[in-house]
Amino acid sequence: MKHFITVMSLLLLLSACTTTDEIIIDKKGVDMSRYYDDLKECRSYGAEVKTAEKGTRGAVSGAVVGGAVGAIVDGSEGAGRGAGVGAITGGVKGIREGESQEISVVKRCLLGRGYQVLN
Repeated sequence: MKHFITVMSLLLLLSACTTTDEIIIDKKGVDMSRYYDDLKECRSYGAEVKTAEKGTRGAVSGAVVGGAVGAIVDGSEGAGRGAGVGAITGGVKGIREGESQEISVVKRCLLGRGYQVLN
């Protein structure tokens, strides 16, 4: 349980690192003041993606699968190690999926507002 709480805390910290700063638009003819207002609104939509929740679900399912595999391969000791590895792997995968969805939401929002997103 102690390790699970540590893993979950780490995953929550990682989920706070999501960035949409790498979105590139064609700035030719764009009112940058209006763009920054639109970007702020689009980021608020992107924030509705539950990235931390996806990380938690991934960690839990990864722990279950990893623990089962570890138990089969190496008994009860392997179950603990497998659960730990599975939790981290599953959690990271969940966070990455959430981040990807968040960035996708922001890009689609900007496209819908008439910006030409280049990446």
